[in-house]
Amino acid sequence: MTTAPVPGTAAEVIAVRPGPPLTGTVSVDGSKNAALPLLAAAAAVGRPVRLGNLPASTDVQTMLALLRQSGWHVVRPSGEAATTVVLSAGAPQTHPELPQAAHIRASYYLVPGLLARYGMARLPWPGGCRVGPRGMELHFKVYEAFGDRIAVSDSGYRVEAASSDRGTVSLVLPFRSRGATVVAALRAASTGRRLRLGDPNLSPEVLSVLESLHSMGWNTRAGERLLTISPPSSSPTDGAWVIPGDKIEAGTLACAVAATGGRARIEGVRGDDLAPLVAALRRLGISADSAADVLVVDAKKGRTDSRPLRAVASLSPGGLDADFEPPLMALALGLPGNHLFTDAINPGRHGNLLPQLARLGAGIKEMSETECSLTGPQRLTGAGVEATDIRTGSALMIAALTAQGVTTLGGLDQLRRGHADLPGKLRALGADICEVPR
Repeated sequence: MTTAPVPGTAAEVIAVRPGPPLTGTVSVDGSKNAALPLLAAAAAVGRPVRLGNLPASTDVQTMLALLRQSGWHVVRPSGEAATTVVLSAGAPQTHPELPQAAHIRASYYLVPGLLARYGMARLPWPGGCRVGPRGMELHFKVYEAFGDRIAVSDSGYRVEAASSDRGTVSLVLPFRSRGATVVAALRAASTGRRLRLGDPNLSPEVLSVLESLHSMGWNTRAGERLLTISPPSSSPTDGAWVIPGDKIEAGTLACAVAATGGRARIEGVRGDDLAPLVAALRRLGISADSAADVLVVDAKKGRTDSRPLRAVASLSPGGLDADFEPPLMALALGLPGNHLFTDAINPGRHGNLLPQLARLGAGIKEMSETECSLTGPQRLTGAGVEATDIRTGSALMIAALTAQGVTTLGGLDQLRRGHADLPGKLRALGADICEVPR
């Protein structure tokens, strides 16, 4: 049943059937979650920036369009499909209308660049995956700490650069928000002010931003309790940044390989970024090893010393990224044990995922809005399901690989927001997936 997509078309649905264990070698794309803040950082620093390993997911394409509409030149060097150069344009004119910003969550990263260019930022409320309330109040506190003024309405928000103060900005975050940490770093870069940020988020995506600023001359020091950023002692250099490999795509592929009892080598992702995922796989008795830029998963060895999984999403340094939880849940459905899953970061995600897994016959006990448990192994049966958000879609693909019969997955526009071609990567490992074109 495995067929390739028709050239020049995009599938509306895919059909998935169980098949042999997934085996082989596959490379992940650049990380969408790292690319979006780095594109915004390129706009905020006021210098030319060359970004390599840029993924082709639709959220990234939307961010590139927003940069162009906002007055930045965005060019692709000839013959380098995954490279983009962001250049400052001429003198700014009037602030553009940016209705597309409502389509992605990460549009809020553009505020520091817009403030530097126009002295104000006017944007609609951000969109993205519908996984529960994720307000911007903490972002606004960051801007207020820099002396900026905030105004909100039903349709969006406005930030005005109102302060000429050059002193140090000090702020302690009430929780380790990735978004607030990034915008604080970008606002420091766009103003040339020193930042002292308490209780920062130190996820790999944030560290990528800090490493990129450091490469251009900013002095950055990141500790679990305190993040400091100081301006360069001289003019910053031009930027040459590389988007790290997508750890979530790597984790999704790893869970798919493990669910089918296969063995695969997943290349292009930093081993350190995968430590929590590797620990979860090993807890389930699955052989997993990560090196500098390779993850090897071998479920053919058989499961030894397995224990029930406790997958608790965390914002703490070294904690389990919430985006790893859905693929791990799909994997755990086929493994013995009473497994627990908790995601208080995205309180609406279980409400998306659990009903779709139930269509495949999964029995999952929902103990609260953010916590659920399941006992495996369970027998799943193919059915029609919908990718209501990015991570629900990727988890359903894993579950479909072990469900008896044919599973049809719709909502692929959601899946493509985070992955340019996840079905294609699974097909490369031997998955029985048929895309149905328009």
